[in-house]
Amino acid sequence: MSFRGTVKKNPLEGGIWELHAEDGKRYQLAGGDDKLRHEGLKVEINGKIDKQAMGIGMTGPTIAVKSYKKVT
Repeated sequence: MSFRGTVKKNPLEGGIWELHAEDGKRYQLAGGDDKLRHEGLKVEINGKIDKQAMGIGMTGPTIAVKSYKKVT
């Protein structure tokens, strides 16, 4: 599954990285590398919704990141 949007850091509990998708939804990010975790980075992420994931953020579904690429 593919998700497109902007990476943002939510300051909750020390910081949670999220994807603010083009469709208006927010997803918590799980996986990826340090290059993915940059405020304002526009990306396309390939991954899947991890329905078993639970985190302290509770900001929305979690995307288990398989790969990503920068987009303009």
